[in-house]
Amino acid sequence: MSITMEPNLQLNAVVENLNPFDNALSQLDVAVSHLGLDPNIHEILKYPQSQMTVHFPVKMDSEIIRVYTGYRVQHNRSRGPCKGGIRFSPNVDEDEVKALAMLMTWKCALLNVPFGGAKGAVTCDPRTLSLSETERLTRRFTSEIINFIGPEVDIPAPDMGTNAQTMAWMMDTYSMGKGRTVPACVTGKPVSIGGSEGRSDATGRGIVFVTREALKEWKMDITDITVAVQGFGNVGGVAARIFHEMGAKVVAVSDAVNGIYDPKGLDIPSLIACANRDGSLTNSRTGEPIGSKELLELKVDVLVPAAIENQITESNAHTIKARVVVEGANGPTTPGADQILRENDVFLIPDILANGGGVVVSYFEWVQDLQFFFWSEQQVNSKMEDIMTNAYREVRATALHEGVNMRLAAYLIAVRRVSDATSLRGIYP
Repeated sequence: MSITMEPNLQLNAVVENLNPFDNALSQLDVAVSHLGLDPNIHEILKYPQSQMTVHFPVKMDSEIIRVYTGYRVQHNRSRGPCKGGIRFSPNVDEDEVKALAMLMTWKCALLNVPFGGAKGAVTCDPRTLSLSETERLTRRFTSEIINFIGPEVDIPAPDMGTNAQTMAWMMDTYSMGKGRTVPACVTGKPVSIGGSEGRSDATGRGIVFVTREALKEWKMDITDITVAVQGFGNVGGVAARIFHEMGAKVVAVSDAVNGIYDPKGLDIPSLIACANRDGSLTNSRTGEPIGSKELLELKVDVLVPAAIENQITESNAHTIKARVVVEGANGPTTPGADQILRENDVFLIPDILANGGGVVVSYFEWVQDLQFFFWSEQQVNSKMEDIMTNAYREVRATALHEGVNMRLAAYLIAVRRVSDATSLRGIYP
């Protein structure tokens, strides 16, 4: 007996939940259950403490007025002021921002920096905006949330679609509103106006540090490995460059447009020059074209998904052939895919650990701004390396002791720290 199906129908199809906030809550649930936390604390941790949605006008170069939607979410302040990036993206929504704010809470706690988690965003496509339009949008958004942020309250930083220039405009707008220069109101600024040496490379460099620690378990040196990097921006591009500089063979990279593959190893400096010149890898004459999804399936030692969330899902997790997956992006792997990777003996270093170098050096920048005393790049990199490698070792020791994967181990440490702070502070009044 045969069954005829319509082309777009499936029998008993189950669609994986890709809502980032639902996935963040499910990961919290697992950690809370394993820790046996007080249900009252669990209830507190499920919700953002504060969130703001703003709709604001921007005059375009054409004199047309467009209204944009922006968000700022503060998930938890139990361990200190909130910290988190600002992203400009055409697809960002409230649930994504809430999920990212929660991830920042766990990241800060895991790395033991005295911040809670926050995140902000504007729904826009920065690729379609001129420089002057981007400046006006940034300044107006900053003015809308000016009473919601600040050095002792909530300190933004760059994220997808934003950069050091964006932070310079934010800092200037905040300072003009307060009547004095306040460099500590944001991090990720240019060094000339209070930014920290080493900040621009921090997230990518931290990825390499934790990868190096993981390789020790298999008695492998970084010069012995092959690497594929999905995402060639400030995270993936920097990680690819540092892997290359340290002697690893980077065989594939991809940006939002296309990818490049060469099993003999890519000339990463020339690809960076191409991306800086053209805004993409499209005109590169090195290697062979490869799709971003196909890149994930390459047989390499280390895979770094450093683009956007939900790249490794239940539908493609079984195709991952890498020995180690190091999450450069936030939430690139879904909970369902996590289980498949573990069953296939793929070692995963979770986002709240792997991409934590950025928040560590943001913390350093904040401290330097408050003191008006600045450190050298060597000092910054050395201090960040100590924090990242110690955090990796703590997570690995917890994973082995508890018999759990690295993600759950990281969550156990982070959620416990936030839970303890919440319990000790109590509920006011």
